[in-house]
Amino acid sequence: MTAEFDLFVIGGGINGCGIARDAAGRGYSVALCEMNDLASGTSSGSTKLVHGGLRYLEHYEFRLVQKALSEREVLWSNAPHIIWPLRFVLPHHKGLRPAWLLRLGLFLYDHLGGRKKLPATKTLDLRKATPGKSLKEEFSKGFEYSDCWVDDSRLVILNAMDAAAHGAVIEPRTKCIAAEQKNDLWHITTKDSQTGETKTRTARMIINAAGPWVDGVIDVATNNTSSHNVRLVQGSHIVVPKLYGHDECYIFQNEDERIIFVIPYEQDYTLIGTTDRDYNGDPGNVSISEAEISYLCDAASEYLKNPVKSSDVVWTYSAVRPLVDDGASKAQEATRDYVLRWQSDTDSALFLNIFGGKITTYRRLAEAVLEKVEEKLGARKASWTAEAPLPGGDFPMEGFSDLLALVRKKYPFLDTHQAIRLLRAYGTQLYILLGDATSESDLGRHFGNGLYEKEVWYLMTQEWAQCADDIIWRRSKLGIGMTSNQLSDLDSWMQAQQEDLRLNA
Repeated sequence: MTAEFDLFVIGGGINGCGIARDAAGRGYSVALCEMNDLASGTSSGSTKLVHGGLRYLEHYEFRLVQKALSEREVLWSNAPHIIWPLRFVLPHHKGLRPAWLLRLGLFLYDHLGGRKKLPATKTLDLRKATPGKSLKEEFSKGFEYSDCWVDDSRLVILNAMDAAAHGAVIEPRTKCIAAEQKNDLWHITTKDSQTGETKTRTARMIINAAGPWVDGVIDVATNNTSSHNVRLVQGSHIVVPKLYGHDECYIFQNEDERIIFVIPYEQDYTLIGTTDRDYNGDPGNVSISEAEISYLCDAASEYLKNPVKSSDVVWTYSAVRPLVDDGASKAQEATRDYVLRWQSDTDSALFLNIFGGKITTYRRLAEAVLEKVEEKLGARKASWTAEAPLPGGDFPMEGFSDLLALVRKKYPFLDTHQAIRLLRAYGTQLYILLGDATSESDLGRHFGNGLYEKEVWYLMTQEWAQCADDIIWRRSKLGIGMTSNQLSDLDSWMQAQQEDLRLNA
């Protein structure tokens, strides 16, 4: 019997979509199912950074830090619309880590990852430097270093789009309910969460990239109920109105030896996070606690001149990280590296599990997975993603301002704020989205906060969006500024369009 697919990927987060993209581009036939929306779990709940993980140096994870640092400029060049450089200010707190230790760590950080375009670390006199004006006077010395921002959920979507462009079948809201091996092939049964329709397809190999649900997928395939390979760790973030006028970020040390980030967010806000605490329960039901809100507010207020209060919070988000259960005593000490492990030692049961990982190393993880695929199924095409732009990213990595000028010239009816938001989300795909529009009226119905019918329709037909939450919390963050009535109207409109699409299919 011939398999319908070489690979069947379970999980539509960054790892699953990154693997599907890489494999499809190498000539393998690929299908991917995700039980919810793409990027609806861990991959939309990060701190939105492409970074090496400065604090991982304290735990001697030099290999992980080097691997992550070397990816920063690769990913920036792949997607300069959703990834761009940031400068982080690390104030020296006299009661915590000594200044010489911070400088040593940053020296290693500068030199471990082959940095070429990102600026090096420098020492700051916070009494004179602009970032110091937002801090309490007791913080007089600091260090400034580079990392990158990423729109995490859009990174997932763009990988899925490119996977589909290379022939992969991408099926959101489709849950794997059974996987049975027969005659060296996997028979995978999936269920559409909206229609209830079930399908059974065959594949030569299953890639289990289900993130926090990875053990549950193993149980489905093995008829087991006791798999335990990952440690679930909750991370939560808060968003408050813009705290300061400059565009630099902060990294603050805390007395519990953790750190938090304070980052300009969505032009009008500031993002603060993250927490780290063990989590028990359904990863789909995770939410921030009052204790976490207080922790983040207090940690930021330890440094900032103007304290952050819980009443300032306009939005929160939480996610569960599926870390490799390495026996670490504290959640923040558990490794963020990934482990790839075959479910069985026999070649007749090709079932590869992915445990752990971080968004910065997703592309490297996909390459490591494809090495294992090639060992079992034979090589096709060579690795290719290091120099391949993601959809919308086909412009120079330092050319955003030039592209913005071209967009403003072609679509002068867009104000600066709207043009930046759209270009940051879609890059050169914006020309496809807006088409020949010459005025605001050409964008169709306005749903609020700069979201128009033309954009919604693009997201429904090109990016698998099916309900309001898909658009306003994952493919954008426009929900922060929308009313409940606007959200309800958007959802109703989308459901009517979905029905028309189904009838005309």
